[in-house]
Amino acid sequence: MAKAKKSTGVAEMTVAEKLKALYDLQLVDTAIDKIRILRGELPLEVQDLEDEIEGLQTRVSKFDEDVANLDKSINGKKQEIAKAQELIKKYEEQQNNVRNNREYDSLSKEIEFQTLEIELSEKRIREFTAQIDEKKVVIGESIEILDGRKQDLENKNKELDDIIAETKKEENVMEKKSAELEGIIEDRLISAYKKIRGNAHNGLAVVPVERDACGGCFNKIPPQRQLDIASRKKIIVCEYCGRILVDSNISGEDQ
Repeated sequence: MAKAKKSTGVAEMTVAEKLKALYDLQLVDTAIDKIRILRGELPLEVQDLEDEIEGLQTRVSKFDEDVANLDKSINGKKQEIAKAQELIKKYEEQQNNVRNNREYDSLSKEIEFQTLEIELSEKRIREFTAQIDEKKVVIGESIEILDGRKQDLENKNKELDDIIAETKKEENVMEKKSAELEGIIEDRLISAYKKIRGNAHNGLAVVPVERDACGGCFNKIPPQRQLDIASRKKIIVCEYCGRILVDSNISGEDQ
């Protein structure tokens, strides 16, 4: 949208009126900045929650997979035990029909070996079962945290939606007010104002003198310079930070 041409009344404004308009413009633009910062922080909080939830879900899935693999290993060991028990039964039956001690001893060794295999498999089953129990505890804790984070995310998303709806209306009103104020200020001052705002980390281009110091960089302002600022006969900038200085009483005056 093309910017409206400034009226001839701009050139007729006094320095005091220009300073007041610049200060009011600063207040409006600062309010817009705060709205945008607020909206900007919430999506980051939402993103952090989404990342945390994704991490927790990945962790739970990994532990579920570990539990499934351990269950599979337990079933494998149970099958080995069953197979060993069958062999033991077979060897014991064969011992009843041996022809000499050598065959009997050989079968006894096979039975002993299979018995040891059973004991080892049972030991592994106990170990795997203990690991499953530990992992299930972690899974339970993770799911509890995950459920809480999901609720937090739901609440944060609702908060974000509400704030976007509320602040967008307010921002539109403020942007209109900002454009109106820019429309009555000469281009040279607007250009300087925007340049200072762009260089300031907090977006403050017009600041009042408070407690004998610049409201932007907080460096002391000499008494004579404060008198010049209060007289509003010329536009004065801070010699330290370059911000436009106004007296503190300007904030309590109507346009």
